Amino acid sequence: MTSSGQKQTARNALSFVLSIAPLQARMLVLVVAGLVTMLLTLLASDTLDLLEEQAGAFAWRLNPETTLEERVSIVAIDEKSLAELGSWPWPRETLTTLSDALADAGVQLQLYDIVLPEARPGDEQLAAALESNRGVLSQAFALQAGQAVQTGQITHPLSGIACNSEGAAATGFIANNANFTSVAKGHITPVVDSDGAVRKVPAFICHNGQPYPALALSAFLQATGDTSWATTVVSGEGVFAPAQQLQFDSYPGMTLPLDEAGNIRVSFRSAPETFIAYSAVDVINGEIGPQLLENTWALVGYTAFGLDDIVPTPFSGAAPGVEIQARLLAGMLDGSLPYTPRSATAIQLLLSLVFAGALLLLLSARERFIGPTLLLFTLVLPAISLFLHARLLLGSNLWFGWLAPAIYGVLAASLLMLYEYSRVRMERGRVLSNLSSYLPSNVAQEIAYSLPNSSINARRVNATILSADLRNFSAYGEARLPEEAAALLHFFFVKAAAIIEANQGQVHEFKGDGLLAVWHGQNSEAATHALNAASQMQRAIQEQLPQHPPAGLEPLALGIGIETGSVLIGSIGPANRRTHTLLGETVTVAMGIQEMTAELAYPVLVGENAAKQMDYAGLQSQGSYLLKGLRRPHTLFAPPIQTSSGNTKADIPTLKVHQGGRA
Repeated sequence: MTSSGQKQTARNALSFVLSIAPLQARMLVLVVAGLVTMLLTLLASDTLDLLEEQAGAFAWRLNPETTLEERVSIVAIDEKSLAELGSWPWPRETLTTLSDALADAGVQLQLYDIVLPEARPGDEQLAAALESNRGVLSQAFALQAGQAVQTGQITHPLSGIACNSEGAAATGFIANNANFTSVAKGHITPVVDSDGAVRKVPAFICHNGQPYPALALSAFLQATGDTSWATTVVSGEGVFAPAQQLQFDSYPGMTLPLDEAGNIRVSFRSAPETFIAYSAVDVINGEIGPQLLENTWALVGYTAFGLDDIVPTPFSGAAPGVEIQARLLAGMLDGSLPYTPRSATAIQLLLSLVFAGALLLLLSARERFIGPTLLLFTLVLPAISLFLHARLLLGSNLWFGWLAPAIYGVLAASLLMLYEYSRVRMERGRVLSNLSSYLPSNVAQEIAYSLPNSSINARRVNATILSADLRNFSAYGEARLPEEAAALLHFFFVKAAAIIEANQGQVHEFKGDGLLAVWHGQNSEAATHALNAASQMQRAIQEQLPQHPPAGLEPLALGIGIETGSVLIGSIGPANRRTHTLLGETVTVAMGIQEMTAELAYPVLVGENAAKQMDYAGLQSQGSYLLKGLRRPHTLFAPPIQTSSGNTKADIPTLKVHQGGRA
């Protein structure tokens, strides 16, 4: 479709919306906003999901938990350790010494966020130490197609879980060498988002039909001493239950919330400084204070930047990967892992409906300042959605999502603002159009765009006035049906208005069976236009009037008077009932001249001031007359009358009347 066709379609759609009742139109706009929101979330899901994650996690950063984590300790392979013990990988003897030092310090469980794929001297001693000290090693999986590398030997799958449809599927792996087969394992493969951040970790990863647990899960299974590692995945039940739940047979009553893909969401509720890190070399050298590591779970991992185990988090653009494992362990110990409830979509829909209801109430309660208020709502509604998300996340560990209601709120408020603006424009245009049908267009615009008041709003101008009247119409209307009389009057007004406007004049008002027209300016051009309009009206209207009136009635005739001079034009009356009027001697004279057309049997008469502007060209003096209601006589002039043969009627003798209306 071309751009012009698209614009035409948009205009047609807007015209349709504007043509229906406001309530129905507003509801239709809200429905359209919902459909557009759904379309956006489908077409731009990846980008919107990332935005939702980044902004949604801001609540953790804004109000972090600062209590020190004393159950999980990080033993860091940091720059200090590398400087004193040598570059990585360390000899197996060094790692054996580290494991024994941790055991001597009273560590209950040792978790190693490292993989040892190559066989090296000392593997057997290290494996024995890890088994004796309740250690757990890591193994990593490849989840992307084309990564089919298989190094080492993966071990320690879960039991009780089928891999037919649950859990992530691995295409390859990097595991520990066969010397560590007897040591417990857990995977450290995260879900990496497009911005490089780690927000979720698969609870287990399937390879060759076997489910292998995450390192944090392996820690709990290792702590119980249950060698079967039996677990079960069940569907969540209840409105606020997660999509799936992982249950441990060895931990009755303990469940872990999983999403539809079997992932665990990492909690960033605690600030990074709440996790205590000890340098590995200090542990080996016995420089850690007594009882600092006692009864803790020690998590050994890289923190040195040169080892490339750095991931962005809501708190930092560069955090060690071992911190992710520490957060998972802390969240599992507290039972505070965040998750998206099964009812998240319903909650978002309900919130969107609340936003729609609030907008409808706003529009029904307020007519003034709707535009600024709707503009404010485009900011307030997303803020409300984000605030509710933050409250549920901080208070109940529920990640229900905020972006869909926020998008809906912005779209709904914006589209309603467009509709209201268009409706106001349409109604204002309709009012202006209606006013223009009763008043001159410039007067209609002035009235439409100004507030009414009770003061006189008029100005004095020079103008040429034309007064036209259908003589004998009252008697005609008395003898005819009202519909017939109205049709005749309608014809007169329509035809006369068209001729006047074609001659650059304006109809000031229709009054009874007559009208007043105005040409601004006291000059020959205005007077000539008025005379031309009068002549054309006579030719176009007089011949269309009924020529055979009912018995006893005089025939209808059109009389026109023209005069030039100063007039007062403007609005008067109370603020609640104004009238636009045309006042002054010139108006009275023009109306009086029009009445004289019947007395003198001339259809068009011109006053002396108007005749003077035309230099009396072609005008014939009809003498001086004392017009009705006036004290000063006025000289009247008439243009030549065209006879039926096309010849000019002979001059009528000049008559002078000083009182009354007939010689």
